[in-house]
Amino acid sequence: MRAAPVPVVLAGARGHGHWHLANLRRLSASGLVRLVGVCELTPLGEDELAGLGSPAQSDDLPALLERTGAEAAIVCTPIHTHAGLGLAAADRGVHLLLEKPPTPSLDAFRRLTEGVRRAGVACQIGFQSLGSGAIDHIRRLVADGAIGRVTGLGAAGAWVRDEAYWRRAPWGGLRRLDGRDVVDGVLTNPLAHAAATALRIAGADRAEDLASIDLELYRVNAIDADDTSCARLRTTGGVELVIAVTLCAERPGEPYVVVHGEAGRITFWYKEDRVLLERPGRDPVTTEHPRTDLLANLVTHLRDGAELLVPPERTGGFMRLVEAVRTAPDPRPLAPAHWRVEHGERGPRRMLPGIDRLTAEGAERLALYSELGAPWADAGGGRP
Repeated sequence: MRAAPVPVVLAGARGHGHWHLANLRRLSASGLVRLVGVCELTPLGEDELAGLGSPAQSDDLPALLERTGAEAAIVCTPIHTHAGLGLAAADRGVHLLLEKPPTPSLDAFRRLTEGVRRAGVACQIGFQSLGSGAIDHIRRLVADGAIGRVTGLGAAGAWVRDEAYWRRAPWGGLRRLDGRDVVDGVLTNPLAHAAATALRIAGADRAEDLASIDLELYRVNAIDADDTSCARLRTTGGVELVIAVTLCAERPGEPYVVVHGEAGRITFWYKEDRVLLERPGRDPVTTEHPRTDLLANLVTHLRDGAELLVPPERTGGFMRLVEAVRTAPDPRPLAPAHWRVEHGERGPRRMLPGIDRLTAEGAERLALYSELGAPWADAGGGRP
């Protein structure tokens, strides 16, 4: 007999929550889940709930969970509310799909993971790229010696965000709001998958796997957080990872992780689940891989005991990076002489000339912006 659909409440249904609504429609059609409640400050209209029935609506998540008897909750709310709402769900025996970043501080992360453990509920962190079958494929290639000894990993992301993006919510682009940590910067939120994916491929995704972190945090936009940054992470096993990212690109590109080896390299475009294996004297090999949806994986875990793909402890290394960014000096603002304003379809945006090349070189050479000679970078800029 087929198991009944898992009753789910969605907390935060607008903004990125629209993606979860679409995913809930797909999984509801396949019989895996049933949306029984939506937690939002303003109720959703019929058009927003098309295909999802008439779920209960409330701005009070604990009350909504008790009222609906939900078995699982998706928390897609502002970053600084993740821990409190996640713990509220866990305390009521409700399993979690918690959007990334899990929390804005390591202390909040520890409180969340302890609360989840104490409650005995399952918790999945929403790093969708970690559901890609490409990651296991890459790790097998490395283990089989396809590129020889690994000499390091790089990750690059060059995206475009207009000035309106930072006004999308009261917490947009902030490091703190009303005394609470937010840490809505490029490394920790928009391009957080770059670091999380590199750490998973490196087998260094737990908090205890990192030996040190160096940062360079900069901002072009009139915000508090970083929009152009790089980080060097060293693992306890001696592997070096460099992450170079920006939201002020000359033109948007697909973010990727590259694994450097003595006998070749592997590039993974993680939003496309596409892998390129390159070795001297041999034809390049491109493969595409399936992706497991994280909510579907959570349901399979609850019903059949499947292993969770992204439990909290497998994001501890990423949370070490979040904590380093949180406790670092405020990002260095770049002088207007270094950037220019461009006008797009959605309004003005700030663009940093040369940054596309610098992010790519950072991932290729495993070098920080200051080491690449960026005219606006400083070896001490934005480091903790």
